[in-house]
Amino acid sequence: MEIDVIFKIAAIGIIVAVLNQLLIKSGREEHAMMVTIAGLIIVLLAVVDEIKLLFDTVRSMFGL
Repeated sequence: MEIDVIFKIAAIGIIVAVLNQLLIKSGREEHAMMVTIAGLIIVLLAVVDEIKLLFDTVRSMFGL
């Protein structure tokens, strides 16, 4: 996994945590939950892309 992906995931986590706290403190718990779910989906999409790249590399190495 490339280091920039790790930094992107960390940045998304920080942004989601800050937004979550701001929304909860302003009484918008449902919005906070949606922000958390959206952040999780974004991170999962980034990780899935990296896993696909890994499998493609392994497949090409073994000629599959």
